[in-house]
Amino acid sequence: MTKSIVVIPARLAATRLPDKPLAEIAGEPMIVHVWRRAIEAQCGPVLVATDSQAVQDAVASAGGESVLTRPDHASGSDRIHEALQAADPDRTYDVVINLQGDLPTLDPALVRKCVEALEEGGADIGTIAAEIVRAEERTNPNVVKVVGTPLARGGILNALYFTRATAPYGEGPLYHHIGLYAYRRAALERFVGLRPSPLEMREKLEQLRALEAGMRLHIGLVDTVPLGVDTPADLTRAREILETS
Repeated sequence: MTKSIVVIPARLAATRLPDKPLAEIAGEPMIVHVWRRAIEAQCGPVLVATDSQAVQDAVASAGGESVLTRPDHASGSDRIHEALQAADPDRTYDVVINLQGDLPTLDPALVRKCVEALEEGGADIGTIAAEIVRAEERTNPNVVKVVGTPLARGGILNALYFTRATAPYGEGPLYHHIGLYAYRRAALERFVGLRPSPLEMREKLEQLRALEAGMRLHIGLVDTVPLGVDTPADLTRAREILETS
């Protein structure tokens, strides 16, 4: 029986929104809101992986646990790998959920769907996507699309490709990829040991590294795209949502 842990990477030096994890929303730092959503998902213990003592202090004040990691990691996957090595040297957990630290309005059910996708058919990595319903998002390169084949079990795709282009061509739904991942621990260890791949560098999409290495990714289909806080406007919107809920 698998045992999972949620690890939330939280880097303080975001370019577009400095000190983002500590941005106050409804009286609490954003990272605390994300930590609470992760607890509510009930997918195992929750650990914050950060490069900042201030973030670590904020998490501790809310009753959470964290690990201080190197500041120079290239990606969240590298950061959660370091945190997991420090927090679980005995390898108690064999599934690792990478939950971005800038999703304060996240529906906890999305975390559970990510794990469900991983467990279907022996995938290496599980993630999620939602059908695109706004016409302008079909051609927006900031909306990452996933191309996949439906599995026998409804609501889950086997990923064939991720792209910023409008794909696949022709009539039918397009799917907006949501960057939340559940890794088998061995898959995470393999992934962070791989060099960036050609398509990854071309599309600027880290998940293509896994596909190019022959790893199997399953996509759970969900009904909503969580608000990612990347800009001051996003932060204002998150505050509106959480302060009136």
